[in-house]
Parts: sequence; structure tokens; C-alpha cells
Amino acid sequence: MNKINNLKTKIFADGASIDEFIKLNNNQNIKGFTTNPSLMRKNGITNYKLFALDLLKIIKEKPISFEVFADDLESMEKQAFQINDWGSNVYVKIPVTNTKGESVVPLIKDLQKKKIKLNVTAIFTEKQISEIISNLVNDIPSIVSIFCGRIADAGLNPDEFIKFAQKQIKENSKIEILWASTREIFNIFQADKIGCDIITVPNDLLNKLNIVGKNLNDYSLETVQSFYNDAKNSKYSL
Repeated sequence: MNKINNLKTKIFADGASIDEFIKLNNNQNIKGFTTNPSLMRKNGITNYKLFALDLLKIIKEKPISFEVFADDLESMEKQAFQINDWGSNVYVKIPVTNTKGESVVPLIKDLQKKKIKLNVTAIFTEKQISEIISNLVNDIPSIVSIFCGRIADAGLNPDEFIKFAQKQIKENSKIEILWASTREIFNIFQADKIGCDIITVPNDLLNKLNIVGKNLNDYSLETVQSFYNDAKNSKYSL
């Protein structure tokens, strides 16, 4: 676990389970939390606000992002004000566009005038990166979430998008770059190598952190053993 302890990139837990978040809140390697409406629906959350407020009774210091779910800028702004009032450690998560492809830049400008901490999410392109970063206020904490996993799914190197974003940020800025849609444990070290500020990791991957540093010869033997056991238990024959 020393490799995890020595990371400069902060690991945020991504999910929508109160039980998991309670456990992870006590983990010194977990520096913050993110969630979204899709994860909440998957976990059977029916009352968004109640879920969030229950979480904030537990997570009182580490940053946590809650996403607006309205689709027009006016309603998104109203939700952003409500979410912001839930706690001082709350970041309001705003998608980079609505479902019609309309930019949220005007909304970002309005919210930052109120000094609301934002997590701008679902960012995929260099154009989106430039537009968002250029309209964030440098002295207000904010997060730019680049969907590296999905970018990689499209056959592109996510490292280049992180590096592009880093070049847009001024020195001493409070804007942080986040590696989102993490697919594998190696992405944590990949993000750390290029100096990404944050990586958000789903719980199924966080459960694999105990494998980090495992002897590969032992891992190989265990794998062979599991294949053998499965074949034996299935009573296969040729």
C-alpha cells in the first residue's frame, strides 16, 4: 500500500452507497467523494435531497460533489443554489452542456459571482476544456472533470487531454483537474505520473487497492489455480 500512500494525485471515491461512503470516509487514502444521478438510480436512491443530507451528516470535511439534474439553465441555477446550501464542503456538479448541447458557461459565470464551488463534469474535448477553464475564477475552488475513461474507450489517449487542461490553468489557481470515468487501478498511477490533481474511482476498483504491489508470480499461480478449480468443479471432460 506504500505506492498508494505516496501518491500526489488525490483519490476521490465515486458511488452512491451510504454504507460504502461511511467506510471510505475513515480511509486516509480517500480525500473526497463524487456521485451522480445515474449512480443514485443504480443504487435505488429515491429521495435525492435526503440521501445527500444523510451523507453530509457523515462526510463533514472532505469535499463531495452533488450534481444538478435540471436541463434548462434557469432551473439548473436554482438547483445549484439549493445544493450549495447543504454544506461548506459541497461542490455543485454542473454538466458541461444540457441535453440540447447548450453551453453552461453563462451559468458558470453567474454561480462563480456568488463564490459557489463548482465541479464541471462530462468534459470530453479540448474546446470544452478551454471554454470552461477560461470562465472559471482562479481564486474560487473548482474542479474540471475530464472523462478520461470514455475518451480512452473512443481510442484516444486521455493523458493528452489532462496535459492540455493543465496548460490552461494559471499558477496558484484553485482550479483542479479531475480524471473521471476511471476504468482500472493503473489509471490511478497514470494520473499521478502526469500530475493530475484528482482521480475519482468507483468502489469496485477501490476494493482492488489491496492488490497494488502484489507479487506477480504469486498472482500468476493463484490465477492458474482458479482456472483449474473452476474446471474441476465443473467436472469438464474431453
